[in-house]
Amino acid sequence: MEMILVAIAGLMIGSFLNVLILRTPIDQSISFPASHCMSCNTPLRAWHNVPLLSWLFLRGKCAFCGVKISIQYPLIELLTALIFVCAAWKLGITYQAFGIAMVFALLLALSVIDFRYKMVPDSINLSALTFAIFSVTSWGGFVANFTNALLLAGGFSLLRFYLSYAIKKEAMGEADIMIAATMGAVLGIKLALVAVFLSAVLALPALLLTRTEDEESEQLPFIPFLAIATWIVLMFDTEVSLYLVTLYG
Repeated sequence: MEMILVAIAGLMIGSFLNVLILRTPIDQSISFPASHCMSCNTPLRAWHNVPLLSWLFLRGKCAFCGVKISIQYPLIELLTALIFVCAAWKLGITYQAFGIAMVFALLLALSVIDFRYKMVPDSINLSALTFAIFSVTSWGGFVANFTNALLLAGGFSLLRFYLSYAIKKEAMGEADIMIAATMGAVLGIKLALVAVFLSAVLALPALLLTRTEDEESEQLPFIPFLAIATWIVLMFDTEVSLYLVTLYG
């Protein structure tokens, strides 16, 4: 029963994420105007906004103009519900689990925005970092999270300067540095470095498959891979830590 409530909470947060994904890149308020059809602009009724169920009952079409509703809506809601359930399964139904779930929910929104628009709104990025740092219940935990965030951000900043100098162009964006800080706060230094390496491994096949002579093809959104790698390492943190001990002692 508790997990069902957690999943429902995830669906509701996912519904809000869809608003963020659609409105934040165009600098539109997330509060006004009220939810409406993106095609005919007709305000939606309350029963049109029930996460997941409304899309199913409407068969993926607007109730007013009949235009297809993007499958992004139910997918984001389902993924967010899955994030919340897995976080609760991993960490228990705790304040920490809620904070970590919110971190990855916001990273999900950032990943979609980065993929669709090749932009990363600071408001969402900083919100994810804030949840990551404050997802603890002790002063010691806060200090550790904050310290790890600073160390990863500093490391990425140095790497950015060196790479940019070596290749004579911008190597990574400021948004990647904030994501690195979030990774440090969530995972700690050692596991965050593992996640960075894993993200590069995950991104390499995608880069090779999409690479063309067009310079735009080199601008592969990297935040989705950082987010996925961070999630994998968090879910299997015990196994990864044991492997590191076996490998390095």
